Amino acid sequence: MTIRAVVFDFGGVLFDWSPHHLYRQLITDDERRQWFLDTVCTQAWNTLQDAGRPLAEATRSLVAEYPEHAPLIEAYYGRWPEMLKGPLDEGVALLEELHQAQVPLFGLTNWSQETFPYAWEHYPFLQKFRDIVVSGQERQIKPDAEIYHTTLGRIRAHLPGVAPEELVFIDDHAPNIVAARALGWRAIHHVAAGETRRQLGELGVV
Repeated sequence: MTIRAVVFDFGGVLFDWSPHHLYRQLITDDERRQWFLDTVCTQAWNTLQDAGRPLAEATRSLVAEYPEHAPLIEAYYGRWPEMLKGPLDEGVALLEELHQAQVPLFGLTNWSQETFPYAWEHYPFLQKFRDIVVSGQERQIKPDAEIYHTTLGRIRAHLPGVAPEELVFIDDHAPNIVAARALGWRAIHHVAAGETRRQLGELGVV
Protein backbone atom coordinates (compact mmCIF):
# COMPACT_ATOMS: atom_id res chain seq x y z
CA MET A 1 0.00 0.00 0.00
CA THR A 2 1.26 3.46 -0.91
CA ILE A 3 2.43 5.68 1.93
CA ARG A 4 0.44 8.93 1.87
CA ALA A 5 2.01 10.81 4.81
CA VAL A 6 4.88 10.78 7.29
CA VAL A 7 4.32 11.64 10.95
CA PHE A 8 7.29 12.85 13.01
CA ASP A 9 7.91 12.75 16.72
CA PHE A 10 10.03 15.77 17.74
CA GLY A 11 12.28 15.11 20.77
CA GLY A 12 15.13 12.77 19.85
CA VAL A 13 14.22 12.93 16.15
CA LEU A 14 14.25 16.63 15.27
CA PHE A 15 15.29 18.23 18.59
CA ASP A 16 18.08 17.64 21.09
CA TRP A 17 16.15 18.15 24.32
CA SER A 18 17.44 17.04 27.72
CA PRO A 19 17.22 18.37 31.30
CA HIS A 20 20.93 17.60 31.57
CA HIS A 21 21.72 20.51 29.23
CA LEU A 22 20.46 22.86 31.96
CA TYR A 23 21.32 20.94 35.11
CA ARG A 24 24.97 20.41 34.19
CA GLN A 25 25.22 24.14 34.89
CA LEU A 26 23.34 23.92 38.19
CA ILE A 27 24.63 20.63 39.64
CA THR A 28 28.20 19.96 38.61
CA ASP A 29 28.53 16.61 40.36
CA ASP A 30 27.36 13.88 37.97
CA GLU A 31 26.00 11.53 40.62
CA ARG A 32 24.14 14.28 42.48
CA ARG A 33 22.66 15.62 39.25
CA GLN A 34 21.49 12.16 38.19
CA TRP A 35 19.96 11.59 41.63
CA PHE A 36 18.05 14.87 41.37
CA LEU A 37 16.65 14.05 37.92
CA ASP A 38 15.81 10.48 38.93
CA THR A 39 14.23 11.43 42.27
CA VAL A 40 12.90 15.01 42.20
CA CYS A 41 12.38 16.48 38.71
CA THR A 42 11.75 13.10 37.12
CA GLN A 43 10.68 12.30 33.58
CA ALA A 44 7.41 10.93 34.98
CA TRP A 45 6.76 14.32 36.62
CA ASN A 46 7.55 16.15 33.37
CA THR A 47 5.22 13.81 31.49
CA LEU A 48 2.29 15.07 33.56
CA GLN A 49 2.95 18.55 32.16
CA ASP A 50 3.25 17.11 28.65
CA ALA A 51 -0.22 15.68 29.28
CA GLY A 52 -1.61 19.14 30.09
CA ARG A 53 -0.93 19.96 33.75
CA PRO A 54 -0.07 23.68 34.16
CA LEU A 55 3.62 24.34 34.79
CA ALA A 56 2.95 26.64 37.75
CA GLU A 57 0.83 24.00 39.45
CA ALA A 58 3.45 21.32 38.83
CA THR A 59 6.22 23.50 40.22
CA ARG A 60 4.25 24.47 43.35
CA SER A 61 3.37 20.87 44.19
CA LEU A 62 6.93 19.63 43.79
CA VAL A 63 8.39 22.52 45.82
CA ALA A 64 5.94 21.64 48.60
CA GLU A 65 7.23 18.06 48.50
CA TYR A 66 10.94 18.97 48.29
CA PRO A 67 11.24 22.50 49.74
CA GLU A 68 14.99 22.10 50.22
CA HIS A 69 15.35 21.90 46.42
CA ALA A 70 13.05 24.81 45.59
CA PRO A 71 15.52 26.84 43.47
CA LEU A 72 16.48 23.79 41.41
CA ILE A 73 12.84 22.79 40.89
CA GLU A 74 11.85 26.31 39.88
CA ALA A 75 14.67 26.35 37.32
CA TYR A 76 13.16 23.40 35.43
CA TYR A 77 10.52 25.48 33.72
CA GLY A 78 11.91 28.89 34.61
CA ARG A 79 14.96 28.12 32.46
CA TRP A 80 13.35 25.51 30.21
CA PRO A 81 14.73 26.91 26.92
CA GLU A 82 18.22 25.94 28.10
CA MET A 83 17.14 22.28 27.95
CA LEU A 84 16.40 22.64 24.24
CA LYS A 85 19.90 22.54 22.83
CA GLY A 86 18.67 22.88 19.27
CA PRO A 87 17.77 20.89 16.17
CA LEU A 88 19.22 17.51 15.27
CA ASP A 89 20.62 18.40 11.87
CA GLU A 90 20.35 14.98 10.23
CA GLY A 91 16.73 14.57 11.32
CA VAL A 92 15.85 18.05 10.06
CA ALA A 93 17.65 17.32 6.76
CA LEU A 94 15.44 14.25 6.32
CA LEU A 95 12.38 16.37 7.04
CA GLU A 96 13.52 18.93 4.46
CA GLU A 97 14.09 16.19 1.88
CA LEU A 98 10.58 14.82 2.36
CA HIS A 99 9.12 18.33 2.18
CA GLN A 100 10.96 19.00 -1.08
CA ALA A 101 9.52 15.74 -2.42
CA GLN A 102 6.05 17.05 -1.49
CA VAL A 103 5.39 14.26 1.00
CA PRO A 104 2.62 15.40 3.38
CA LEU A 105 4.19 15.88 6.83
CA PHE A 106 2.54 15.86 10.25
CA GLY A 107 3.81 16.10 13.82
CA LEU A 108 2.85 14.11 16.91
CA THR A 109 4.75 15.19 19.99
CA ASN A 110 4.61 14.83 23.76
CA TRP A 111 5.19 18.47 24.69
CA SER A 112 3.74 20.95 27.18
CA GLN A 113 1.35 23.42 25.62
CA GLU A 114 3.15 26.16 27.55
CA THR A 115 6.65 25.45 26.26
CA PHE A 116 5.82 24.38 22.70
CA PRO A 117 5.28 27.99 21.51
CA TYR A 118 8.98 28.65 22.18
CA ALA A 119 9.94 25.95 19.69
CA TRP A 120 7.37 27.16 17.16
CA GLU A 121 8.70 30.72 17.35
CA HIS A 122 12.40 29.81 17.15
CA TYR A 123 12.51 26.92 14.66
CA PRO A 124 10.94 27.81 11.29
CA PHE A 125 11.29 24.26 9.95
CA LEU A 126 8.23 23.36 12.05
CA GLN A 127 6.13 25.34 9.57
CA LYS A 128 6.70 22.59 7.02
CA PHE A 129 4.18 20.42 8.86
CA ARG A 130 0.59 20.53 7.67
CA ASP A 131 -0.55 19.99 11.24
CA ILE A 132 1.05 19.23 14.62
CA VAL A 133 -0.66 17.36 17.43
CA VAL A 134 0.79 18.56 20.75
CA SER A 135 -0.03 16.33 23.71
CA GLY A 136 -0.36 19.21 26.19
CA GLN A 137 -2.90 20.96 23.99
CA GLU A 138 -4.97 17.79 23.55
CA ARG A 139 -4.55 16.58 27.15
CA GLN A 140 -3.70 13.21 25.64
CA ILE A 141 -0.29 11.59 25.51
CA LYS A 142 1.71 8.89 23.77
CA PRO A 143 1.67 5.93 23.96
CA ASP A 144 -2.06 6.01 24.82
CA ALA A 145 -4.19 5.03 21.81
CA GLU A 146 -6.39 8.10 22.17
CA ILE A 147 -3.79 10.54 20.86
CA TYR A 148 -3.15 8.38 17.80
CA HIS A 149 -6.86 8.41 17.03
CA THR A 150 -6.85 12.20 17.42
CA THR A 151 -3.87 12.48 15.08
CA LEU A 152 -5.48 10.28 12.46
CA GLY A 153 -8.56 12.47 12.55
CA ARG A 154 -6.46 15.60 12.11
CA ILE A 155 -4.58 14.05 9.18
CA ARG A 156 -7.86 13.06 7.52
CA ALA A 157 -8.84 16.73 7.50
CA HIS A 158 -5.99 17.16 5.00
CA LEU A 159 -6.01 13.71 3.39
CA PRO A 160 -9.60 12.45 3.42
CA GLY A 161 -9.97 8.71 3.82
CA VAL A 162 -6.32 8.04 4.66
CA ALA A 163 -5.89 4.66 6.36
CA PRO A 164 -3.55 3.95 9.30
CA GLU A 165 -1.42 1.66 7.14
CA GLU A 166 -0.86 4.57 4.73
CA LEU A 167 1.00 6.49 7.46
CA VAL A 168 4.60 6.15 8.58
CA PHE A 169 5.32 7.27 12.14
CA ILE A 170 8.92 8.05 13.17
CA ASP A 171 9.66 8.08 16.92
CA ASP A 172 12.72 7.39 19.06
CA HIS A 173 10.77 5.89 21.99
CA ALA A 174 10.01 2.20 21.52
CA PRO A 175 6.67 2.12 23.44
CA ASN A 176 5.31 4.80 21.09
CA ILE A 177 6.26 2.66 18.10
CA VAL A 178 4.57 -0.40 19.62
CA ALA A 179 1.39 1.61 20.20
CA ALA A 180 1.34 2.95 16.64
CA ARG A 181 1.82 -0.50 15.12
CA ALA A 182 -0.95 -1.93 17.29
CA LEU A 183 -3.31 0.57 15.61
CA GLY A 184 -2.20 -0.41 12.12
CA TRP A 185 0.26 2.41 11.45
CA ARG A 186 3.61 1.76 9.78
CA ALA A 187 6.28 2.85 12.26
CA ILE A 188 10.04 3.31 12.34
CA HIS A 189 11.95 3.23 15.61
CA HIS A 190 14.33 6.12 15.08
CA VAL A 191 17.90 5.40 16.19
CA ALA A 192 19.86 7.23 13.48
CA ALA A 193 18.70 9.39 10.60
CA GLY A 194 20.53 7.26 8.03
CA GLU A 195 18.77 4.09 9.15
CA THR A 196 15.41 5.85 9.25
CA ARG A 197 16.00 7.09 5.73
CA ARG A 198 16.85 3.54 4.59
CA GLN A 199 13.61 2.20 6.03
CA LEU A 200 11.64 5.02 4.40
CA GLY A 201 13.26 4.00 1.15
CA GLU A 202 12.08 0.42 1.60
CA LEU A 203 8.56 1.79 1.99
CA GLY A 204 8.92 3.79 -1.20
CA VAL A 205 8.83 7.18 0.50
CA VAL A 206 12.32 8.48 -0.44
